[in-house]
Amino acid sequence: MAIENKRLGKHGVMVSNLCLGTMNFGWKTDEAESFRIMDRALELGINFFDTADVYGWTGDQAGDTELILGKWFAQGGGRRDAVVLATKVYNPVTRRENRAEVNTDKRNLSAYKIRKHAEGSLRRLQTDHIDLYQMHHIDRDCPWDEVWQAFSQLGNQGKVVYVGSSNFAGWDIATACQEASKRGLMGLASEQSIYHLNNRMVELEVLPACRHYGLGLIPWSPLGGGLLGGALKAVSTGRRLDDGFKKDLEKHHAKLVKWEALCDKLGEAPASVALAWLLHNPLVTAPIIGPRTVEQLNSAIRATEIKLDEATLKQLDEIFPGPGGEAPNAYSW
Repeated sequence: MAIENKRLGKHGVMVSNLCLGTMNFGWKTDEAESFRIMDRALELGINFFDTADVYGWTGDQAGDTELILGKWFAQGGGRRDAVVLATKVYNPVTRRENRAEVNTDKRNLSAYKIRKHAEGSLRRLQTDHIDLYQMHHIDRDCPWDEVWQAFSQLGNQGKVVYVGSSNFAGWDIATACQEASKRGLMGLASEQSIYHLNNRMVELEVLPACRHYGLGLIPWSPLGGGLLGGALKAVSTGRRLDDGFKKDLEKHHAKLVKWEALCDKLGEAPASVALAWLLHNPLVTAPIIGPRTVEQLNSAIRATEIKLDEATLKQLDEIFPGPGGEAPNAYSW
């Protein structure tokens, strides 16, 4: 096992180089199995847990995932102190159309929403603070004066330690950090972006922005929604697939044939190689893994032990070419 702790970008907090994603909890994974996954994660040395206020798709009220984490923390045994806890704000949590809150719970980053959703997350999570509170999406209509004031107040109250972003463009990261600096604030600690071998667009401007401002990068969907997890073999075993996944398989079939052949040559599972490729990048703090079972969690650890040589990395670039490097060199000189 090679779980390591590393800094979140330039910041002092140390987190494991794999992040436990909890999006399946309460939806595809029941409470009991969720508890077992979290206990096992700590045993393996994974101390970085990611969730969101909107996760949990049962009934008319989201937040079920945070409720499960809260019940797990409430068992005690040092669980909460052992975890660097990340959650998010932006999306609506209330689903009932006849509730008055719907009018104030649209997708945005208003100070009203940030405060209200932070209190809701703290209550569901049964904790007094959020270690990393992430903006789930950019809200370009809300002024940064309002956004940073809201986060600053939560920080002063001891309810939020670090602020992060998710799904931000490079210039959004730069703007957020510059606006924070003008106010004497720490600014963004991390960016959570979609990033995997088959989607490397963030290499153009997001990764350079993270490097410049010292943000940790937390890739989500590191297996490309399952495409990089041995999808062709799964099909050959008769696994049922939805229409959207079938279309993706057809679109990327030629690449996936080469990809799975390379993984066979390496003697490694495709999912492990895909994660190992991300871990090879020094800008990546911790890819988010989203196991539905303890067995899936155990198998993800193999990625931390794989070292990819230059020849393999070159082959991966040939199969999955990125945007050509960083801007502006990728499209200019």
